[in-house]
Amino acid sequence: MYNGILNVYKEAGFSSHDVVAKLRGICKQKKIGHTGTLDPEAVGVLPVCFGSGTKLCDMLTDWDKEYIATLRLGLVTDTQDLTGQVLFHAEEEAVAALAQEQVRACILGFLGDYDQIPPMYSALKVNGKKLYELARAGKEVERKPRTVQIRELEILEMELPTVRFRVVCSKGTYIRTLCHDIGEKLGCGGAMASLTRSRVGMFGIEEALRLSEIEKLRDEDKISTVIVPPDAVFPDCREVKAAAPARRFLENGNKIPAGMLEDPGPLRDRERLRMYDEAGRFYGIYEYHAGAGEARPVKMFL
Repeated sequence: MYNGILNVYKEAGFSSHDVVAKLRGICKQKKIGHTGTLDPEAVGVLPVCFGSGTKLCDMLTDWDKEYIATLRLGLVTDTQDLTGQVLFHAEEEAVAALAQEQVRACILGFLGDYDQIPPMYSALKVNGKKLYELARAGKEVERKPRTVQIRELEILEMELPTVRFRVVCSKGTYIRTLCHDIGEKLGCGGAMASLTRSRVGMFGIEEALRLSEIEKLRDEDKISTVIVPPDAVFPDCREVKAAAPARRFLENGNKIPAGMLEDPGPLRDRERLRMYDEAGRFYGIYEYHAGAGEARPVKMFL
């Protein structure tokens, strides 16, 4: 069984669930999960967790994400992208009157925190029902704004009425909604024309593998060479080994007294540690508590 994370390039036409289903067939493994949905027509990075790596799914969703998006000004759709039904189409004169500097200033004005209302066509649940299921049934429910953060925003190309831009954002940010909100602020409407997720945390699009490439690696018995082990996701946590007598504590997910750690050096209170046994086998992430003189488990992977 594979354990860790695989950097998958999701192609257009597949949902994130489709990718997981196909990987279960390719890898002959049931315990697989993705780290956050990507729209079916969007492409790009989709980290997929295998085996004990599935314990990372909830943690990886917190990572910043980078996207390359194309905004089409002058129309509004029910899905906030070009796959939906057009609800409003601006007059050509109104779009033609837009100045590039006006558009640039508006887009860059979204840098930082802003309150975003999640779209109806999303996988968020309200009273146990996914919003897109309600939307397809012709129902619309009230959604509370959520504060998201646009950490970086760069305009790559502008040929009105289209604008191509790069954005780095916090978890929970909908780029479709960002496009919609930009269009609304400009007064002409806007919808997302295309979307590529170029990075999720440490996983970049340059190393992402298509399903066909993963199949080829399977046939060559090389999938294990591209699986990123769970401990590699925590480069900022110091590596610490527990002495042999602490093995039973590790195996039971118990606290480990500082005296059972092999030459850890000075430890800071609340410092996160990558915990290994004396043979170098990774067990999980621990947190050191100086007052109690012990390391306590945060997330176990064995």
